[in-house]
Amino acid sequence: MHSTDLFAERETLFVEVVLPLSIAKTYTYRVPFEWNEKIKVGVRVIVQFGKNKVYSAIVKNISKEAPEKYEAKYILEVVDDDSIVNERQLTLWQWMSDYYMCQLGEVMQAALPAALKMASETKIIASENPDLDRSILSDKAYMVLEALDIAGELRVADVIKILGQKSVFPLLRSLFEQGFVLISEEIKEKYKPKTKAFLYIAAEYNDSEGKRLLLDGLNKAPKQQDAVLAFLQLTKSRTDITRQDLMEVAACGSGAITALIDKGVFEVREKVVSRFEGTDLQMTKEFEFSEQQRGVFEKIDSYFESKDVVLLHGVTASGKTQIYIRLIEKILEEGKNALYLLPEIALTAQITARLKLHFGNQLGVYHSKFNDNERAEVWHKVLKNEFRVIIGARSSVFLPFQDLGLIIVDEEHETSYKQFDPAPRYHARDTAIYLGHLHEAKVLLGSATPSVESYYNSKAGKYGLVQLLKRYGGAQLPEIEIVDIPEESRKNKMHAYFSETLLNGIKDAVSRKEQVILFQNRRGHTPFVQCNTCGYVAKCVNCDVSLTYHKTSHLLHCHYCGHSETPINVCPACGMPHMESKGFGTERVEEELEILMPDLRIGRLDLDSTRGKYGFDKIINAFDDHEYDVLIGTQMVAKGLDFGRVSLIGIIDADTIINFPDFRAYERAFSLFSQVAGRAGRRDVLGKVVIQTYTPNHRVIEQVVQHDYEGMFMKEVTERKNFLYPPFYRLIRLDVKHPDQQQTLDSAQKLANLLRLQLGTRVLGPEPPLVSRVRNNYIQTIVLKIERGGVSIVKVKELIRAAILSFELDKLNAGVRIQLDIDPY
Repeated sequence: MHSTDLFAERETLFVEVVLPLSIAKTYTYRVPFEWNEKIKVGVRVIVQFGKNKVYSAIVKNISKEAPEKYEAKYILEVVDDDSIVNERQLTLWQWMSDYYMCQLGEVMQAALPAALKMASETKIIASENPDLDRSILSDKAYMVLEALDIAGELRVADVIKILGQKSVFPLLRSLFEQGFVLISEEIKEKYKPKTKAFLYIAAEYNDSEGKRLLLDGLNKAPKQQDAVLAFLQLTKSRTDITRQDLMEVAACGSGAITALIDKGVFEVREKVVSRFEGTDLQMTKEFEFSEQQRGVFEKIDSYFESKDVVLLHGVTASGKTQIYIRLIEKILEEGKNALYLLPEIALTAQITARLKLHFGNQLGVYHSKFNDNERAEVWHKVLKNEFRVIIGARSSVFLPFQDLGLIIVDEEHETSYKQFDPAPRYHARDTAIYLGHLHEAKVLLGSATPSVESYYNSKAGKYGLVQLLKRYGGAQLPEIEIVDIPEESRKNKMHAYFSETLLNGIKDAVSRKEQVILFQNRRGHTPFVQCNTCGYVAKCVNCDVSLTYHKTSHLLHCHYCGHSETPINVCPACGMPHMESKGFGTERVEEELEILMPDLRIGRLDLDSTRGKYGFDKIINAFDDHEYDVLIGTQMVAKGLDFGRVSLIGIIDADTIINFPDFRAYERAFSLFSQVAGRAGRRDVLGKVVIQTYTPNHRVIEQVVQHDYEGMFMKEVTERKNFLYPPFYRLIRLDVKHPDQQQTLDSAQKLANLLRLQLGTRVLGPEPPLVSRVRNNYIQTIVLKIERGGVSIVKVKELIRAAILSFELDKLNAGVRIQLDIDPY
């Protein structure tokens, strides 16, 4: 056969690829003949885009059709032998791009770990593993590592220059898989297991003679003798004894125990323990359902025969996790896989230990606290079906699942499931429901305070509804007491921010060796600094927002852009030395409580105190080990954490949350107060909640006191129907941004007029949002309210796209950015 015949038989293939860029269309490249057999949908290919930028792109489609309007360049390399993204994922990406009105490349950027989407700007660093043998490497690989030794960090573009070739990705992939290099996007350490120090008596004192000699030898140190006697007493009922346990039983100080350790009587050993050790649900593989749980489990199971989505409305500490575990076990027996979504990384870390007991090495964990190399490893293990159960935060919906049978969305009401920046601005709960539809999997939404939309869908028969309204093990819901701040002030019973009721409750709880959580939903020391003479307020230079004073750093901080400056004592407007701190955050609450009760051990849990790698874990562990009597926190303390000794919760100022200008304010206030209250009395202690407020008769507070979710829901849906809000209407928000205020206003007005031509009175605005300038960009907001019945949302989105395109083609709008958010609040 002649070579010309051989070429005639060969087909020219073209691939449509997704690039990790915000461009409006996919791009088509040509495949060299020798890679025709190798090319598959879902593999990575290396392509050149623009003048000299190189990217790894995902193959979305293979065809024999050349693009009509431009000449297709050749792909430079095929990276993978097998697809790393499956067909269902590509369908999910396309749905997210269409539904959330963003580019496919933006979805890819969010979906893939950085280690899987290397581009010419990606940075690599050498691994610090001393056991790796470089002598096995090729000359080119060795050259790259030598360059890394000198430079410390290289971009992929630098490696291309060093080797003088564009196809460096297979080499880098090989070095990455062998552990020689790391992607330096975010090198963070892995989640660390919780360890606890336990005391053990030295071996020589284990027999009766050794114990007698020891006690005789401590005659002149009665406190140490008491500690040893107490220790021996405790060993009759348990094997692991902490310093704290011993101090409580022996009524001795820490000094006596330290002296015994120094003498070699006690040995200290660290042991890995579960973060759920001692909870209301035993840390054992076997557990028995209560009668109510069994009924709920069976009801969910029967609903799944006819409904794809079921809502489990279960009060805090009712044992929802046990039901989840049994449902996952059932799905695994059927040969399918499960995804367990949680809103917070902190919760993921907390619950992993419990699930490990049941699912062992089949359990994978996926969230942003893992570095990129570890996330890429989890990705590959899910691809190979090595992990059958995944627990993770919202980004877990992007993993390459093979055969999902069940998706659990725990705490489904949480705003943390919504991604606000950058695009795609998706909601993980809604995305999980579509993912379930793709896999023909069942979805279980769980919450003590379901979102109004989910509860409405269950009432309307779209979802199944199952309720679990009693706490596990007969634990009682907490007693709630309302404190009227104006009335207490009139009687001189307010001390700084604390009522006498709350202070007495703290004293009583601490005297009983119980713990207290105080909730104040503002971090920092004081929310703003104001001049008492002229009213000037210190504001951020980049944003239209007041600066918050932080005592720990002794600086004024902007919580939007990170700008900080030194506090001012003299007013820059009127020159008078009357600058005063107004309002109070968690730091100020801590400071005042230290003055009122100097003997208290106080911890603080907010964004500032948890900045370190293990900041959150350290504070939670210290509180769980009773190193603090009182924990003061922002809404972080409401996120489903479980503490055994907490008997009192104090909400310092309920009104800031209730009076927030947002149509969801009452729903969120009810949810937050109920969740915070749910931290009290979860095991064998009857909890008490003290809510301090200026409006004691407010309906939300009365509903929280009565644990009346149904009443809150009925009132909310009535108001939302009257004022055209979800679940009856869809909201679409468009933010118009530009550094010039007038340009922002003019452009926003033009866009609103373009939208009104097609959508009429459904278009509201433009108007400035609550914070109308962020990072030197002015913002104008347009909101669309689209009725759910009788209107095609697909057609509406086409009209919006057409209006935006018309707007962007007008050169007068150059430099103006439009940010779209579907279901924004």
